[in-house]
Amino acid sequence: MRPALRIDGLQYANWSEKIFRQLREGGVDAIHVTISYHENFRETVLNFEKWNRWFEQFPDLIMKGLWASDIDKARETKRTAVFFGFQNPSPIEDDIGLVEIVHTLGARFMQLTYNNQSLLATGCYEAEDTGITRMGRQVIKEMNRVGLVVDMSHSADRSTIEAADLSERPIAITHANPHDWSPALRNKKDDVIRAVTSNGGMFGFSVYPHHLKDKSACTLQSFCEMIARTADRYGVQHLGIGTDLCQDQPDSIVEWMRVGRWTKEIDYGEGSKSAPGFPPMPNWFEDNRDFGNIEDGLRSVGMNEEEVAAVMGGNWYRFFDENFGAKSGS
Repeated sequence: MRPALRIDGLQYANWSEKIFRQLREGGVDAIHVTISYHENFRETVLNFEKWNRWFEQFPDLIMKGLWASDIDKARETKRTAVFFGFQNPSPIEDDIGLVEIVHTLGARFMQLTYNNQSLLATGCYEAEDTGITRMGRQVIKEMNRVGLVVDMSHSADRSTIEAADLSERPIAITHANPHDWSPALRNKKDDVIRAVTSNGGMFGFSVYPHHLKDKSACTLQSFCEMIARTADRYGVQHLGIGTDLCQDQPDSIVEWMRVGRWTKEIDYGEGSKSAPGFPPMPNWFEDNRDFGNIEDGLRSVGMNEEEVAAVMGGNWYRFFDENFGAKSGS
């Protein structure tokens, strides 16, 4: 029998041939990779160029993904389809016309904020959440038109709920966990998850230790029991995996993620002065070869094969298929 789909809704690894080979060893059919944090448009284009070189260098391991059908092609040729996304709207700068341009280049997800206030919405680290801005409303409409998915993983509560309600197409939280399981600032409260899923959106579960109960010591059983409970609460069809794996990244990168160019001070985000770098991964998920552990863990907490297949990749596939293309009539 053909193995179930495995799709990761978000990674920001320090990409290399080693990791591309691990993706294949782990049977990962498709992956959403971050190619921009604070980069402007031109800097983001350079990141597209970097990936184009990797596609040329490793054509037997990876291929560019634009549509869900590319995942079928990747499976048939034993490769991993790579889909691009931004963790900040900085690549569109202050120009709504760039929304269509970045989609044409291959972007398929864009967060309306990272942790701070943006031109579009409020980030989860701000004291006051003023919701979706005037420009944000227009950008959501344009993202809906071209098929660029609204991602609210790092956004504040009101902004996320408003985005879910304003968007005419389903939105995503690609990498987070429920706040009531692990009360990290970045994890999502019930009304936020409900707003996203009730509008047909997707919620991707993160294994980044700062988002886990007991952090790096989180057990596989605890993680999988949390997924099963979330499925009972919101419906299994809205759930996927978005590991937020930052494999092989130097600690200077986590500083770039948190600080960018917006402050001269060090912002430790979910870390601390005593532990400023990347936290160690839980022992059951250290790299892409460990997806089978999650699959087995979901079975062990009572999820059936159909439910496991949906969470591990089937739901993301459907979401990609329905949301990456231009809106009907556009």
